[in-house]
Amino acid sequence: MTELTRRTMLAGTAAATAAALSPASFITPAHAAAPLAGKQAPGFYRYKVGDYEITVVTDGARSFPLPDTFVSNKTKDDVNKALEAAYMPRDKMTLVFNPIVVNTGSKLIAIDTGYGPAEAAKPNSTHGQYQQNLAASGIDVKAIDTVIISHYHQDHVDGLLTGDGKLAFPNAEILVPAPEHKFWMDDGEMSRAPKGRMEGLFKNNRRVLSGDVLKRLKTYEWGKEVAPGITSVSTPGHTLGHTSFVIASGSARTFVFSDVTNHPALFVRNPGWHAFFDQVPDQAEQTRRKVIDMLVADKLQVQMFHAPFPGHGHMEKDGQGYRFIPAPWHPAV
Repeated sequence: MTELTRRTMLAGTAAATAAALSPASFITPAHAAAPLAGKQAPGFYRYKVGDYEITVVTDGARSFPLPDTFVSNKTKDDVNKALEAAYMPRDKMTLVFNPIVVNTGSKLIAIDTGYGPAEAAKPNSTHGQYQQNLAASGIDVKAIDTVIISHYHQDHVDGLLTGDGKLAFPNAEILVPAPEHKFWMDDGEMSRAPKGRMEGLFKNNRRVLSGDVLKRLKTYEWGKEVAPGITSVSTPGHTLGHTSFVIASGSARTFVFSDVTNHPALFVRNPGWHAFFDQVPDQAEQTRRKVIDMLVADKLQVQMFHAPFPGHGHMEKDGQGYRFIPAPWHPAV
């Protein structure tokens, strides 16, 4: 029996390559290759929470060179080591976006909206795909009764509008966190916003949350049932009014994580790391530790916005940090 080792595997690979390049190999009849597809299948996935059906609808992913200050309290080398430990490339950051739709049987409720069709229309864009994937899943935007927003960052609110600036969900009421709306609509806060990212967010939020969107908008408070079976949970730090949710049906519950943490290989593994886009980093860390400890203690299923699609599973303690365990894929809902 041949012992399988790294050396024998590499030797076998070299032999196979040599055989493919030998003169004899060129007399074998060639078969026409299928054309390369160059794109993924529509991205949606369904699972049940009690009697409710959850549809995770990917908005795609966005890759960019790793900034030096992506984690504000760690070095770029520390971040690269964490990426390598997760079998991800150095010096590159890829963020995934997983909005969901909750079907209660009588209501269709969207939680967050992705970047929107205007972003998808840009050359070589790999995000802003929520609307097309929603259609592929069989859900008509006109059938959405309620859109719930967790916080006012572009990957969560820009999808409220179509590419030409119209209502993306024409028949839905739009529910937003009261403290979040108050902050971003405060002229004094806007006047004090630092130049750059924060100033841009204020301008973008004033653009999106206006006109017909504003006419349909209602604020909600923390700790309240904002839609059937969906309760808002105070999880500030990422933004001042950042909100998560508990979806409950019968005895079944799922925690909708929103942006309590971003990239799980970095910020679930290392809850003390501060992402540069957390508005109040120390508060975001406190919230992150508290929430993940609760998920671990209660063995509560979690739905993550920024985990690899479809982003639902569980958390477990792992040394000084935690680990996100994806739920097994299942062909039936």
